[in-house]
Amino acid sequence: MAPNVKICGITSVADAELAAEHGAWAIGVIFHRPSPRSCAPAEAERIAAAVRRRTLVAGVFLNHPLDAIARLHDRVGFDLVQLHGDEGPAFAAEVARRTGAKVIKAARVRDAGDVRALDGFRSADFHLVDGEASGRTVDPALLRARRADVPLILAGGLTAENVTEGIDVAAPFAVDVAGGTEGDEPGRKDPERLAAFFAAVRGAEVTAG
Repeated sequence: MAPNVKICGITSVADAELAAEHGAWAIGVIFHRPSPRSCAPAEAERIAAAVRRRTLVAGVFLNHPLDAIARLHDRVGFDLVQLHGDEGPAFAAEVARRTGAKVIKAARVRDAGDVRALDGFRSADFHLVDGEASGRTVDPALLRARRADVPLILAGGLTAENVTEGIDVAAPFAVDVAGGTEGDEPGRKDPERLAAFFAAVRGAEVTAG
């Protein structure tokens, strides 16, 4: 079967609705202020309320204090919490305990050591591998170093043009895309690119079958 799709960098109800209509498994709302895709908490509340029970909502954090994550969870209500910084296994476990949400531990992959480091997060619900820099794809050969059987989410520079190749090599549980479904403005989804991405992922199911 084709992998699930997570659409990250959602900043508006309209884009969240569009992702849900296409059948997104999850959407990601980023709370890292330096990111051009950062979402205000009030808008995140509206987004979550609009799509709840149709798609999972992930709060995306980078080195946030535990209390800050818990407060935003209480306000927005996350199904998933994505940790995209230097958080350790104990911190990830405490996030799960405090929020009741499933945890995605993300890592930017430069070499096989970065992939193996994810093996320490065996209590996480999902592992996400991202490119070493924004918009960069992950070298599929590096994923062979992975030993954990935690479901894998593949991210990093994915587009409608290259996602099928990534699926063929990594066989992930889900694929994660942000910039590859946007137009000229970060945080604003392009309907045609979004539709093309979903079509490409579904095409991978046909190829695999």
